[in-house]
Amino acid sequence: MDFPVSGSLRRLARCLALGCLLTPPAARCESLQATVLEVAEGDVIIVMDSRKTRYKIRLAGIDAPEPRQAFGRESRKNLADLLLGRKVSVERRKEDDYGRIVARVMVQPPDCPGCARTRDAALAQLEAGLAWWYRELRREQSLEEQGYYEYAEFDARARRIGLWQDVAPFPPWEWRKRESKAYFTRLTPH
Repeated sequence: MDFPVSGSLRRLARCLALGCLLTPPAARCESLQATVLEVAEGDVIIVMDSRKTRYKIRLAGIDAPEPRQAFGRESRKNLADLLLGRKVSVERRKEDDYGRIVARVMVQPPDCPGCARTRDAALAQLEAGLAWWYRELRREQSLEEQGYYEYAEFDARARRIGLWQDVAPFPPWEWRKRESKAYFTRLTPH
């Protein structure tokens, strides 16, 4: 039996469908509970869930200095101090070109052992001045996250902490480009 559908009901259905498409990924992501086994870089961790499955996680929303870059070691150490050996909630956003899960990683605040996992690890890196906010991918964040991340980077720059102590900090995406070009040199004929 077919039911007559009014024009206003059709418009409502279209609005709901559009709302689902426009909902930020943070609101419709998968979640995973895991323990941090390793901190590979200032924005990459290895976790293991209760089934003993390991995952390589790239923190969403930031880009940290590379290990051989200025402040790379400090960035990795700061993240290790916050996460290593701790239980985290991993809110999956997507998978990157390297097969890593890009996710928001939440941990208990270090000064509150009885609290829920409310500390955003990427935001902590920005607040410490040990990462850049990944502005090019901001559309993958909610407006609220964008505001927190932008302010955290701005505040770290203003206070000249972490990598912002440098007169001209070199962004990791530029550093990677420069390093990859070093491997491809052109031979000139004699």
